[in-house]
Amino acid sequence: MTQESQTDDEDGIGTLFDELEELEALVDSPTEREQVREAMRAAADSQDDDPLVFGRVVWGFDRSDLAEAVLGSLLFGIPMAVEGGTVDAGRHIAQHPLYLLGTLVAAIGIVISILYVADIQDVRVANAYFGLIPRRLVGVTGTAFVVSVTLLTSWGLVEWSTAPAALVESLSICTVAFVPMSIGAALGDILPGS
Repeated sequence: MTQESQTDDEDGIGTLFDELEELEALVDSPTEREQVREAMRAAADSQDDDPLVFGRVVWGFDRSDLAEAVLGSLLFGIPMAVEGGTVDAGRHIAQHPLYLLGTLVAAIGIVISILYVADIQDVRVANAYFGLIPRRLVGVTGTAFVVSVTLLTSWGLVEWSTAPAALVESLSICTVAFVPMSIGAALGDILPGS
């Protein structure tokens, strides 16, 4: 396939998704809306035979996306788990609640930038929670946070206690590891283009 025909295919699938999203907004019945979503799934699945890695339309969030997010989290997170600076940084932000909040907000902002702004792939929102929060965003950040807590707890870097100070410290350490893990989860999810 030539470079020009690949570009035409990329533009074609993107245009198809634009038109299907417009149609989804216009149809009245839930049955018709589901038929449009099925057409979107079929269009996204039709790209699987294409050797392209970049420029694909990414739609929906399924088990394979979850597995890719877990792998990306682990690839970026294992170095954080064995690096002592993670614990030191976590203890520091545990003493400064605004830093903890800022770290969480920054991590989520970075994930949003990777998924929806950087234009690495043409990522579309499918079935948003409450019609507002993208499932892919929840899936990627939720996966990264669960992997962070699981990895750091199982390796003995954090201890969950009923003491509020210990709880905040453990949460803060997991949050520090969550930052690169969320980046890895986002990249792991969209780079294969599924």
